[in-house]
This record gives sequence, C-alpha cells and structure tokens, in this order.
Amino acid sequence: MKGGKFMILGVSGILVVAVLIGLITGINNNKKSSSDSSGDDVLSTTSKAVAAICSPTDYKQECVNSLQSVANNQSATPKDFMQAAIQFAIHEMKAALDNTSNIGKAAPDSYHKMAFEDCQELLQDAIQELQASFSMVGDSELHTVNDREAELKNWLSAVLSYQQTCMDGIEKPDLKQQVSDGLLNATQLTDNALAIVSAISQILTAFNIPVNTSASSRRLMEASETEAEAEAEGGGGYPDWVSAGDRKLLATNNAQLKPNAVVAKDGSGQYKTIAAALAAYPKNNKGRYIIYVKAGIYDEYITVNNDQVNIFMYGDGPRKTMVTGKKSNTGGYPTFRTASFSVMGNGFVGKSMGFQNQAGPEGHQAVALRVQSDMAAFYNCRMDGYQDTLYVQTHRQFYRNCVISGTVDFIFGDSSTIIQNSLIIVRKPMDNQQNTVTAHGRTSAKEPTGLVIQNCRIVPEDKLFPLRFKIPSYLGRPWKEYSRTVVMESTLGDFIQPAGWMPWAGNFALNTLYYAEYANRGPGANTAKRVNWKGFKVITNKNEAMQFTVAPFIQGQQWLPATGSPFFVGMKK
Repeated sequence: MKGGKFMILGVSGILVVAVLIGLITGINNNKKSSSDSSGDDVLSTTSKAVAAICSPTDYKQECVNSLQSVANNQSATPKDFMQAAIQFAIHEMKAALDNTSNIGKAAPDSYHKMAFEDCQELLQDAIQELQASFSMVGDSELHTVNDREAELKNWLSAVLSYQQTCMDGIEKPDLKQQVSDGLLNATQLTDNALAIVSAISQILTAFNIPVNTSASSRRLMEASETEAEAEAEGGGGYPDWVSAGDRKLLATNNAQLKPNAVVAKDGSGQYKTIAAALAAYPKNNKGRYIIYVKAGIYDEYITVNNDQVNIFMYGDGPRKTMVTGKKSNTGGYPTFRTASFSVMGNGFVGKSMGFQNQAGPEGHQAVALRVQSDMAAFYNCRMDGYQDTLYVQTHRQFYRNCVISGTVDFIFGDSSTIIQNSLIIVRKPMDNQQNTVTAHGRTSAKEPTGLVIQNCRIVPEDKLFPLRFKIPSYLGRPWKEYSRTVVMESTLGDFIQPAGWMPWAGNFALNTLYYAEYANRGPGANTAKRVNWKGFKVITNKNEAMQFTVAPFIQGQQWLPATGSPFFVGMKK
C-alpha cells in the first residue's frame, strides 16, 4: 500500500485491500462523527448572522467557534464572517504544520523522511492558498463576493487536496493516524469555508444584500462569444484582458517564436539543461517567459516552482524533446516524489514535449508528469508510463491533442481537468493486474473537481491487443469517497469491460461517487451492462452534459484563449 492507492491485483488481493479500506473508512467515519452534535441545536443558541453563515456547513460547532472574533460585532458583514472563518483555518493549518514537523522527527526510514518533507511543502502550499482566499474576499466589494465563487472554490479544494496528499504519503499506520488527528481541525474548517463559499448567494440574500448578477451575465455572454469564435477560428478569439503582445505571441507558430531561453544538450543553446533555464527565470517576471527545449532526451528531474509563473515551454515534438526519469514506489519514493516533471507555478503551458517514467510496471506508482499549477494547459504532448502516469493533482487543467499511456490509475488526482481530442493508450500490465484508466481523488462533495474525458479515443497498445479480452480494463475506479469522472463523446475500444467501472474495494464510495457517460461511441461504449451503482449514470440530456464542458467546469473561456491553442467550449456536436 502506498499513497492511499493500490496496484490492482487479482481476487486474492481484494480481501487484503478491503480490510485496509475498512480501516481508512473507519478513520473517515470517526472524523465525520465529530460533527454529529453540531446540528441545528448549535445554531439555535447563536446569533442570526452566525447561524446564516454556518447553516450550510457540516461542522457547525467548529464554524460557530471560528466566528467568535466577529460574532458580537453588530456591524459585521458577510465578508467579515468569511474572512474570520478562513483566518481560523489558517491558524489551525499552521498548527498542523508544526505538529506534522514534530511527528516527522520520528520518521523511521528514508521513505518516511521524504514523506514528511512532502507534508511540509504541501501544508505550506495549503497555507498560501488559504491566505490568497482571505485576501480575495477582503479585496472584493460586498455585492461582488459571489463573482469570486469559482476561484475561491478552486483554491479551497486544493487546500483539502494538499492535506489528503500529505496523509496519503505516510504508510506507517501510527504515524498516519497522528498526522490525521493533527490535521482534523484544519480539514473541518477548510471544508466549512468551502461550504460557505458554495452558498454565498444565499448568504448574501439572508443579509439582505443584493447579489451582483450583471457580472455573471456578462461572463456568460463572453463565454458564448468565445465559444462562437473558438468554433469559427479554432480557438483564435481572445478576451479583452489578453494584451496585444500576447495575442501576437500566441498566434505565432513555434518556428517563429522568440524564446527567452533556449535549452540544447549539444551546447547550441544558452543552457544544456532544463533546470538551468528555469533557474534563470527572472524574479518578478511580467508576462510570458518562453523556454524552447531542443530535441533530445533530458534525463533530469524538473520542478517548475510556485514563483515561476506563466511559463510557456515548448519542444521539437513529443517524441523528439523528452523529459525522462525512473523514480518509483518500489524504488523507495512516495508517489508525490516519483514525477519526472512537476509543475507548480500557475499559468504553465507545455507544447510539443514528451514526459515519461521508465520504471516499468514493476515500479508500481511511478509518475511521468505531476501538475498542481492552476490554469495549466498541455498541447501536442505525450505522457508515458504504467501505473500513475499523469498526476493531475490540483486546480484547473486542460489537455488537448495529447497521448497518455499507462495501466493502473494512470490518470489520477483531485483537480478539475478536461482532456480533449486526445489518444489514451492502455498498456499491458503486470501479471494478475487489471487496468483502470482513471482514479479521481475528490474527498468532499463540495469540491468542484473532477476528470472529464471529451472527444478522445481509448485504445489498447499493440502488446495488449492480443490479450485484451483476458486482461480486464476499466474506465476507472474511485480512489476517494466522492470520486468524479465523466467520459463523453469519446470512442471506446472493445477491450473495455461491459461493466465499464471497477470498485475500489467492496462498497467503498459506490453511493457517493459520480461517474457518468454521455454520447460515447465504439464497441466499448455500450452501456447496457454497466454497473448499477447509485453514483453511476448514463447522461441522455445534452444540457446536463454541458456542465462538464470547458466554460462552466474549468472557467476555460477566461484563460484558455491566452494559451494560443484551439479548444471547443461546449459539446463537440
């Protein structure tokens, strides 16, 4: 077991997995039980203002406690209450960070030492996202707070994901429990903040504050206009906030681009390594920073840091410019650490490059590309590996005209991700393994996250083809309790099992997940024998499927035009 995700074994392994899931589910149930007494009785003893703010939360007593600093202020506004809730979450997150650091001092081996170092990084990221949320609420006018709902939900969902990723990396049960206990308050308060943001329109109404609908209407109109332009021009329309310089830059093909940095292994560029080019990224850079990576195999582990934003990195083609590595779980690394290429800085665009992990199926968890960058986009790229190839960790991501290959859970994470017009290749796994394309990690129903595969082809690789009916392959399985995945308008090969989806273990998450299919084609798309889980559905209404398209799901009309690549906003047909 590693990172809360398991390699898929035959029937003999399911009982062991079921026992482990039972333990994890017990921990989750214990966490939830803390809110059992935090119901309407709690709200009845507090002020109307606090009751209105805390009503949509699951952990009501914790919510009331977090608002004590403003509860007696008769002139407090919803902004004051929201900031108080977030500030309290920041306080508890800092306490959890210190607690985790102390627990980590007893790390029994190098693996857990790395896992606790990852926790430090992840919880620091969580604090930064909470602080950004606090500032955004404070900078908003009262009647426009609801206009920031999508952004705030995006950030707060990432905070929940960072906390979960920290715990997933710790294998030793007693240490995992200690970390889980230390994060409990921060997790509950973040969940509450997410609930408050999700109900902001109702809260403003409860305070007799008019909700600003004009901006929302304007955004919807802009989305419609962007969609028309995208369909007519292949994504060439730009909103007003994209500068003239950026429009010219992004309309230029690769050969005509003028990069800020050129990487070439043969010495013909400014730098011989990608790491060196990133190290030269100017502090407080404004606008796009363009890095051209010439053809070559770059055997280096790359991280685009949080402060390296708006990087446009392109190569000579996904089979010519390749970043490779071979770190794996069986090699002694937590999943988070195995990535050959990691992207953290927001606004990253990758084009015409390949990312691979060569650990092989025997490496188990072995990530080729890990992305936690918000508003990240990849075009004409390859991600090749086996288990856990593409880690779409957090935030909003978009993939177009890409090739993604793997075996077990090879597209996984807790982001809001749309993969469009891409080739998804299922490879031959180890003996006694089964293939699952996706494993989404949503831990709360309030998170706006999910995986959407739209207008793609899901096919077996050549080595798998002769064995495709002997090795079961599925569209996905629920890694976390509220896993959400939608496959629509895609071609599914005949090797996809008639059931379509695979349970994680026993009945775990089958009632709380959201799995859906819409307008798929091909021999594997027949839904007559699909699973009968409460959380699975076949969408028949186009309007219902529209919620999982670029504009509503990842607010793509606001940022994808600036990436310079074609995309379609709505449905393909």
